[in-house]
Amino acid sequence: MITRRLQPRLSALLDQFPAVALLGPRQVGKTTLALALSEQYAPDALYLDLELPSDRAKLSDPELYLSQHEDKLVILDEIHRLPGLFTTLRGLIDRRRRKGRRNRQFLLLGSASIDLLHQSAETLAGRIAYEQLTPLLLSEIANFAPNAENHLWVRGGFPDSFLAENDEQSFRWRISFIQTYLERDVPALGPRIPAETLRRFWQMLANNQGQMLNAAQLAGSLGVSGHTVARYLDIMVDLLLVRRLQPWASNVGKRLVKSPKVYVRDSGLLHALLDIQTQEQLLGHPVVGASWEGLLIENILPSLPSTTNAFFYRTAAGAEIDLVIEPRPRQRWAIEVKRSVSSPVPSKGFYLGCEHVKATRQIVLYPGDEAYKLDTKTEVIPFRKFFTDGFMHAEA
Repeated sequence: MITRRLQPRLSALLDQFPAVALLGPRQVGKTTLALALSEQYAPDALYLDLELPSDRAKLSDPELYLSQHEDKLVILDEIHRLPGLFTTLRGLIDRRRRKGRRNRQFLLLGSASIDLLHQSAETLAGRIAYEQLTPLLLSEIANFAPNAENHLWVRGGFPDSFLAENDEQSFRWRISFIQTYLERDVPALGPRIPAETLRRFWQMLANNQGQMLNAAQLAGSLGVSGHTVARYLDIMVDLLLVRRLQPWASNVGKRLVKSPKVYVRDSGLLHALLDIQTQEQLLGHPVVGASWEGLLIENILPSLPSTTNAFFYRTAAGAEIDLVIEPRPRQRWAIEVKRSVSSPVPSKGFYLGCEHVKATRQIVLYPGDEAYKLDTKTEVIPFRKFFTDGFMHAEA
């Protein structure tokens, strides 16, 4: 059985804030999680799917309808379908506050940051908390089944893909998901871009997984301007399908790179875009190392406090760190991702980078079973232990 990690946290936020927004790509499990919360708060919960005309019709006079349910947790799925609703929600929240009622009132579900953050940031400022539901994480499937970690790597973390009966069915689901996103969901969220153009752009990003963005090269291949490439990337980042990891920047006098690194966030979508269907095909593909690196980064970052700063580090001289995080004040962790079990030894560039950023903790993640010290400063940690055994919360 898989239990999503966010359910307890969402319950706590709903008791603290009058509105909570749960963001994430389509098919990631937001509705399933919301319905579980609805059962938890039953009978004091109401679920409306704003993709259904019947539910949208109930909100033809939203103030009247929602006022009749002011003692309930109201769950509004696909909130971007009624963007004008945010002003009404603010009025209802403020009226309820004046009456001294409890905080819990609205759970808003959105398929991307592009539709909720932009619309609600000002309207509901000070009244709303945000949470992001990612595809399944390694920590969520650790005890699910034998070989579950490899299934997650190959198939990705979208539940329907991960839980498919076999690799072929999983691959077909992901191909259909990509097609639906390009032809229906992206246009429904606003951007008017030819589906085939955006598909080519997405595939180019997949072919350059974990590499620094070369906007000029991408623009030349697509026959568009650099400004247009930047807009395409903004859309994919806003849709929570692509991660843009910024480079470390400081005044250390080093020649630091300035371009971000870009990752297709879900490994299963990455593999589908590259026509990789099985683990055997993946292990023989040039993207295998970058795919593994992206998988671990996408598992590390959601496990950290939302205030955590995250970067990569690279200089023209060859100093390089896969991930630099600042999980707590005065702490800076340098993390190197290795796929080798027998020799998870970082390069000289990693150690140089650690000196440059003044790392308080130096970590090498690998797929082995034993945690040990490489030297007085550098820990080698199995990725399984890092996510499940408290290593994430160890003091430097």
